[in-house]
Amino acid sequence: MATRCILITGAGSGIGAGIATELAAAGHHLVVTDVNHESANAVAAGIRDAGGSAEALVLDVTSDDSVAAALAAVSRPVDVLVNNAGLQHVAPLEEFPIAKWDFLVQVMLVGVARLTRALLPGMRARGFGRIVNVGSIHSLVASPYKSAYVAAKHGLVGFSKVVALETADTDITINTLCPTYVKTPLVDRQIADQARTRGIPESQVVSDVMLKPMPKGVFIEYDELAGTTAFLMSHAARNITGHTLEIDGGWTVQ
Repeated sequence: MATRCILITGAGSGIGAGIATELAAAGHHLVVTDVNHESANAVAAGIRDAGGSAEALVLDVTSDDSVAAALAAVSRPVDVLVNNAGLQHVAPLEEFPIAKWDFLVQVMLVGVARLTRALLPGMRARGFGRIVNVGSIHSLVASPYKSAYVAAKHGLVGFSKVVALETADTDITINTLCPTYVKTPLVDRQIADQARTRGIPESQVVSDVMLKPMPKGVFIEYDELAGTTAFLMSHAARNITGHTLEIDGGWTVQ
């Protein structure tokens, strides 16, 4: 595979950092972006220390100005965009602050559209682009107390289908990864939130809420997401567009 420049949002920790580290090890150049510049710098420095190629940029996907500044500062044209920035809030809808609800959608859906829109012209001009949205099992199914997150992640699926049709005339694809739970700091916080909301121990949240619906019964790991992303970047995947790829341990086949 050709060496690509890959921009990942929310890459200062968790899934974004994991995918960045794996793809850098495969020889690609990583643009590690995060709203927290210190976190992004740490991940990029770790990649460089391991012999890889990376730069770090501060990026707030909810801000037009921040997107414009980041793309003006990037060292080379972006071939691959991984829309990963995300957050969670767990509460019944009646207790869900509407400002928080709106913010989750702004980050995980509107922000995806904002950054994709900004990068598409360059991809078109070069005749190549890959857009990988990090969705969730909650792009396909629902769980209680996560109305904003589920709504945003469901929205990614429809968004990807539309952009797939709009880019069908060139070698650009867009797809949505739909993993079940990945053991990240975000999930660790969810475990605590779910335990409090449901009134059960944290261990029971893991066994009965998170892993029980998965026949395989294990958390997803970073290399699985990075490997799927690498495949979607390849020539072999040039006709896979507008799809969801369920990395769910059998959850949705039941």
